[in-house]
Amino acid sequence: MTAGAAPTPTAVLAVDSGGSGLRAVLAAHGRDPGAPPERLGAPLTSREPVRTGPRGIDAAHLAGQLVPMARRLLAVTGADGIAAVAVGAAGLATLGDELRADLPSALERELGVRRLALVADAVTAYTGALGLRAGAVIAAGTGLIAVGTDLTRWRRADGWGHLLGDCGGGAWIGRAGLEAAVRAFDGRRGGSAALLERAEEMFGPVPGLPAQLYPRTDRPAALASFAPEVAACAAADPVAAEILRSAAAHMAESAAAVCPDGDEARVALTGGLFKMGEPLLGPLREELARQLPHARQVPAAGDPLDGAVRIAADLADDRLTLPRDERMLYVVTEKP
Repeated sequence: MTAGAAPTPTAVLAVDSGGSGLRAVLAAHGRDPGAPPERLGAPLTSREPVRTGPRGIDAAHLAGQLVPMARRLLAVTGADGIAAVAVGAAGLATLGDELRADLPSALERELGVRRLALVADAVTAYTGALGLRAGAVIAAGTGLIAVGTDLTRWRRADGWGHLLGDCGGGAWIGRAGLEAAVRAFDGRRGGSAALLERAEEMFGPVPGLPAQLYPRTDRPAALASFAPEVAACAAADPVAAEILRSAAAHMAESAAAVCPDGDEARVALTGGLFKMGEPLLGPLREELARQLPHARQVPAAGDPLDGAVRIAADLADDRLTLPRDERMLYVVTEKP
């Protein structure tokens, strides 16, 4: 480095932005290319989800949260600058126009960042789970999306939201469980007395259930909150067990739609829904073996924030080889 020159930044910034808020962490780069990037301390978290507006995800709102977090991380860790940023954002594929248009210049102006990857949250989930291997990842929480790649292009299935899809996700399971509860209340076929009891414990008397759910702006999350009750009933209640079997079939169907051919393909699971454990995982293993017999089922190596760290470090070190895609992995490598 010449006298008076600015030091080469030694950190990258990784961001995971979703329906429950925003997480950000710094990681080192430029060390052993074969070693995973090392996080510099714990992530910072905001519980305020980034807003959406007429142009999609609100870039100013994201930057307004992220820039102070980044400056605090720099101060706490002692890092001397940010070489690259990877922002994993829920909804980027369909709602990312404003982010692509406005966020690069905002981060260059506020943080001096000239290398930026805007990444669909499904891609950060994939990268965290499988790294640079071909295959498919099912990301399941309140919603559900499957993403796959043969390392030349990205494919996605579902992720259409709770009104049009997210089949097998938390809101889907919770809604199916509540339908079984109201069927039991009515005396119709397909009802579950066990789920009716759980629903009334959680939401109150069934006649008031529509008023409890329909006006809520967080309706998907409210529906998903009932999914663990379905799992808890599955061992003794055939209706609950069948809901989880149907959810598993939907998940495997989405994975099969995006998984590449070939014996090298891998399939992994990521997301909070799988914390429900064996009542869901057992049927899902069976469905994946049936619908994706060529793909090896492997545990996820990391989470979406780990994926964002990997992408940011590879971008900073000029070794990002994941397929570029404006809607799934949009990269800016020079001053906007």
